[in-house]
Amino acid sequence: MAHLSRRHFLKGSALAAGSFFISSHLKAQSANQNVGMAVIGLNGKGKSAIKDVFRTDGSRLVAICDVDSEILQKRAAEIEAEHGVKVKTYTDYRKILDSKDIDAITITTPNHWHALMAIQGCQAGKDVYCEKPVCHNIWEGRRIIEAARKYDRIVQSGFQNRSDDGLREAFPYILEGNVGKIQMVRGLCYKNRTGIGKRSTPLMPPSNVDYNLWLGPAQDEPIYRDRLHYDWHWSWNTGNGDIGNQGPHEFDLMRWILGDPGHPKEVVSFGGRFAWNDAGETPNMQIAALSWGTIPVLFEVRDLYINPETPAPSSYKGRRVGVIITCEGGEFNGGRGGGILYDNEGKKMKSWKGDAGFDHFPNFIRTVKNRKSKNLRSSIESGFKSTCLAHMCNISYRTGQEVNLKRVENVVAKNDTLQETYDRFHQHLQDWNIDFKSDRWTMGRKLRFNGNKERFAGNGELAKVANAMIKDDYRQSFEVPSIV
Repeated sequence: MAHLSRRHFLKGSALAAGSFFISSHLKAQSANQNVGMAVIGLNGKGKSAIKDVFRTDGSRLVAICDVDSEILQKRAAEIEAEHGVKVKTYTDYRKILDSKDIDAITITTPNHWHALMAIQGCQAGKDVYCEKPVCHNIWEGRRIIEAARKYDRIVQSGFQNRSDDGLREAFPYILEGNVGKIQMVRGLCYKNRTGIGKRSTPLMPPSNVDYNLWLGPAQDEPIYRDRLHYDWHWSWNTGNGDIGNQGPHEFDLMRWILGDPGHPKEVVSFGGRFAWNDAGETPNMQIAALSWGTIPVLFEVRDLYINPETPAPSSYKGRRVGVIITCEGGEFNGGRGGGILYDNEGKKMKSWKGDAGFDHFPNFIRTVKNRKSKNLRSSIESGFKSTCLAHMCNISYRTGQEVNLKRVENVVAKNDTLQETYDRFHQHLQDWNIDFKSDRWTMGRKLRFNGNKERFAGNGELAKVANAMIKDDYRQSFEVPSIV
């Protein structure tokens, strides 16, 4: 595919001007007509998205898009070999938005692209399936919701746990009070990751990548890691760390079991990037506490395996990723794929086997066809609120400062639950022989949040600094619009 010039990129499409109109024939989807789909972003989740389209009745894959021409052509060849279908290929997603053959898009790009593509998709009359996190920051998530409403689009968040049939039985069972009142909710993200390296000179993007399009809304900063793809997760410019990568799925489970509340009133988060000495910016060990004013809620991120000599993941109560829901009469230990309910003596009371949300994308297609947005398993509003929890935790962390060990211990000593969690983290880091004089914890600030205004509360310098992080600075011609 020919490389797109900067002149073509900035001026070649009517979409660059931000003027979008919904054709009347796109207002409703015939119940007998297949939904023409395009998948944008073809690494990782993009491969799963392609499979979702082919396995779902009522959908057909029309086009695929990626700024990396090698990945694009590889996926096209795989699709033709596996399904006998030749699909259209694009490096510029705006051509997909211009296409009358495409009714809906799946966004599986890096995080910093989600909002702009989702908004422009709505403006172009496309329905949207957007993977987690649905936005790179708090401010732009609200703009997606406004666009979905204004243009009457179906927008599904890629929180597949909402369609897990085991969880759809387990959570109502708990919420009905069968295990007594909920006393605590804990989310877990324990991954078996390694460092991303640290270059002495900036990475040169590969020639097969249209780097201007890859950057899009993000700033053109020098990259000192070894890989362009995937490791963008660990840069604030393009990603949100593991609490904003895997974390939104578990935050969504936590909101679900809490009765889907609005935004929390307070948040505090602390952690650090330990052991690796790499180019990553986001913490690989992170603890966060959130408050809606009643039930204690904690989230844990551990990206270090057990110790330097043992490349195996750590766990808590046998679980690496998921939630622990502590009730008066027992404890649920589960996540995607179901879970088990234990009594207070540790005896299994009940179990639910789930299907990992197999019906989530089909739910989107059915809703696109019947236009009843209330039938979505994970609306954009719900996905936004779950995503915001990760953003709030990261903002607390980023407003903090590196402190000595005594300062951390003094803070956590005021809360028994934080103390227990910190003790486990501290032992883990000791197993890595961390020198806490050089590798320090960053103690985040406790922030209050005004859910109605979707801003951090207060008139002081802390609130000013925190509120400056609810929106990104966007590159010219890639701005997420204030008015959608």
